[in-house]
Amino acid sequence: MCQPIRVSAETTTPPVCVLGLGLIGGSLLRAAVADGRSAWGYNRSADPVRDARADGFDADTDLAAVLRRAAEADAVVVVAVPVPALDAVLAQVAVHAPDCTLTDVVSVKGAVRDAVARHGLGARFVGGHPMAGTAESGWSAGDAELFRDAVWVVGSEDGVDPRSWSRVADLALGCGAVVVPADPDEHDSAVARISHLPHLLAEALATTAAAGGDLALALAAGSFRDGTRVAGTAPDLVRAMCEANAEALTVALDEALALLTAARTALVAETSTETLVLSGHAARLRYENLARAEITGVRVGEPGWERRMREAGRRGEVLRTLP
Repeated sequence: MCQPIRVSAETTTPPVCVLGLGLIGGSLLRAAVADGRSAWGYNRSADPVRDARADGFDADTDLAAVLRRAAEADAVVVVAVPVPALDAVLAQVAVHAPDCTLTDVVSVKGAVRDAVARHGLGARFVGGHPMAGTAESGWSAGDAELFRDAVWVVGSEDGVDPRSWSRVADLALGCGAVVVPADPDEHDSAVARISHLPHLLAEALATTAAAGGDLALALAAGSFRDGTRVAGTAPDLVRAMCEANAEALTVALDEALALLTAARTALVAETSTETLVLSGHAARLRYENLARAEITGVRVGEPGWERRMREAGRRGEVLRTLP
């Protein structure tokens, strides 16, 4: 008779090894330390490492040494580099720390899953994506409180290792976030709409305003500021995440263009913006009133737990504690 796999609480909280000390990786290192964990980080360029050390954190530019330390300590390894750097970093993980629990904080999940598979690291991999950030970048922009009450997506594909899943979810919770389980492809479709498309729309709005000259920019106030905030993000970072999710983003972009085209047609023919304005207002209210019910009754490791977690995530439910 099949029995559920019991995932008991570990006697000690596993250490954390963060690869990449930009805004998200740097914030994660800070948050893990604030949670009482042993944690250290790596960055290819020396300046963030120097700054992290100056702030009292353990950091190094020697990736092999950092990963060997992770292997010795059975740490959770967190990949926090842009998509173009994934293969180089994962190749080193495969050599120096192949048996560690592996997760990431990259804004696309399909591309990371495929890269992990290419390097033979899928057995203990659990994808992750904290839905938090600012328009700033780099170590200096990091904040231990960045993830407080934020949503942290934790990949819940069939066959995911229960122990690794619990470790990654526990890290997210320890950083102050709530966990939403999700399928990687469904995640990428969702973030194309709520993260990547807003970046392109912000770039378009900023460009359109600038075409109006200095008078338009001088008159710009709250709605322009809020609508273009993410256009202040480093262009290379925006390109990396949008281009890595090209298929899903194209679908979302087509939907937005269809709405704008229809609005233009109505404005010319009827001098009306009613359809788009009412639809957008209703959608915004739905977002503001979306309840975050807690996931209950699912035990990690029991038969079908991954599917039940994904179904709960689709309903907008969250984990606040490990079951």
